[in-house]
Amino acid sequence: WGNFGSAAAAMTLPTIALLFGGPEGWRYAVACTGALALVYGVFFYFKARNTPKGSTYFKPKKSGGLEVTTKKDFFFYLAMNVPMYIALAVLTWKLGPDNLKLLSGGAAVALWVGLVALFVFQVTQIYKVNSHLFTDPQPQPEGYKFKQVAVLDWAYFVTFGSELAVVSMLPLFFMDTFGLDAVKAGLLASGFAFMNLAARPGGGWISDKFGRKKTMSILVAGLAVGYLVLSQIDGSWWIWVAVVATMCCSFFVQAGEGAVFAMVPLVQRRMTGQIAGMAGAYGNVGAVTFLTVLSFVDASTFFMVIAGCAGLVFLLVQFIEEPEGHMTEVLPDGTVQLIEVS
Repeated sequence: WGNFGSAAAAMTLPTIALLFGGPEGWRYAVACTGALALVYGVFFYFKARNTPKGSTYFKPKKSGGLEVTTKKDFFFYLAMNVPMYIALAVLTWKLGPDNLKLLSGGAAVALWVGLVALFVFQVTQIYKVNSHLFTDPQPQPEGYKFKQVAVLDWAYFVTFGSELAVVSMLPLFFMDTFGLDAVKAGLLASGFAFMNLAARPGGGWISDKFGRKKTMSILVAGLAVGYLVLSQIDGSWWIWVAVVATMCCSFFVQAGEGAVFAMVPLVQRRMTGQIAGMAGAYGNVGAVTFLTVLSFVDASTFFMVIAGCAGLVFLLVQFIEEPEGHMTEVLPDGTVQLIEVS
């Protein structure tokens, strides 16, 4: 539904901006979304629950970072944090004096120094959470393999990351390729995000039905082919064919997102929120990466780069392990609970 909201925004915000009129119309249109978010935030606070009634809410044993199982996973986890800071550094560079000039040179340097300091702080927090690995290794029954998290992160990098990037550039792509006005281009481009309403839950359902690894492999391969097709679109195509191609590609992209989050709760239940947060962060890393690529190349090359990344992620997915059997969680009273994951 979040992605469906972006489709609704793509369809309605240009019209709302025109209704307000003038050079400031877009500001008022965006402000409307902020007002809606504020109202819904109050509603959510009073109506949402942590878990359905009758379910146990498992909390992480420690805060500050993910708990990992081995020393190898500890250093693997540290390495997986680096791309997130690189993405923020690249974003600062794009806003700095050498590009958009929204930040002064001093401000950009200050932000880079702040990012380095924040990374060092996060490393210390991760060590505090996992210091027992260097003295008293975690018992095997509660262990999980961090590679499961890493593969999900990179899968979301290429699925949700590419979606954010494509949704950002697709209206302009349609305008430049087919000579459409902003409203029509936004309406047609919204088809990419609109598919989310069925595709993302569909990806989760397919994953439940036919297996996690197989489903993710097929969907990532499908989105790679989809982006290769989009790279061939030019002004000679019929518009409706281009729209159908984007929607077909979008199905694999967003079903892939659903397949990722179908597996997130099956890694380690008490850390589901942290694992989901890291996967979500990698989606934004993907968006920054792909949009940075777009600033240097044309749209066709942009789509081919995403397809190439999807091919690499397809190979990574082959290293993921199909969840099977049970995971263990320890209740506050010391009781061990087995949770079926297969």
